[in-house]
Amino acid sequence: MLRDTICLGVAGNFANHLEQAGEVKDFLDVKVDEAHAPKGIFPFYLPGHDSFLGVYPISKERLVLPKQEANAQVEPEIGVLFDVVYDHDKKVKDLIAKKFTVFNDTTIRKEGASKISEKKSWHENSKGKGDIWIDIDKFEEGGVMDSFHLRSFVIRDGVKYEYGVDAPLLGYSYFYGKLKDWLVDKINNQKDFGPLEDISEYFKECGYPKTVFVSIGATAYAEFGEKNYLKDGDIVIVEAYDKNDPDRKIVLRQEVVNP
Repeated sequence: MLRDTICLGVAGNFANHLEQAGEVKDFLDVKVDEAHAPKGIFPFYLPGHDSFLGVYPISKERLVLPKQEANAQVEPEIGVLFDVVYDHDKKVKDLIAKKFTVFNDTTIRKEGASKISEKKSWHENSKGKGDIWIDIDKFEEGGVMDSFHLRSFVIRDGVKYEYGVDAPLLGYSYFYGKLKDWLVDKINNQKDFGPLEDISEYFKECGYPKTVFVSIGATAYAEFGEKNYLKDGDIVIVEAYDKNDPDRKIVLRQEVVNP
């Protein structure tokens, strides 16, 4: 259902993630409103685009590593599907949260990449989405997302390792209304600068899509996740579970394959 949806990611929305990923230096010249604010947004899929970002990258079962040697890491995230509301000038006026799922925003640790998006998408099956969606009753405290946690694992040679720390969704630096307002501002006003790109131009090129999928940021890594890149034969698991009902969960399970 995302093939006709512009897909964006949020950089630096969980404490310590950028530090562990070795990407703080990429954002040294990017100014933010407050110390814990995310650094910006980036595209990882643009429907119909004539660049590498026009290749649909999302899978539920397989994660294919790049053909070239690459240091790829799981980025366990929550993904939110929003309806987009435009004003008469085709500026984004509002985002209405509809559903959420888990997402693996697999990222290459690539020296010298000029844009975040160059580390994010390389071909089909380079991302992962959960098995189900959960409807969002309200994108604010008191809603269904309050009680959910996010966690991830890698199974290697039959042993299951914690990859990303178990984290409550309420632990996101920007969440709910604050995140939504920040997204609206960045979609409309973020400029092509440093590792960031002009997102409003992409909305125009994609024909002002009715929906946008946003992967809202990766958790901090556990020790194994920080020190180990993905390799052929690994099994990636990303889960969101309700702390009040652990059987209520969204699961992504991907087999890692070398091309």
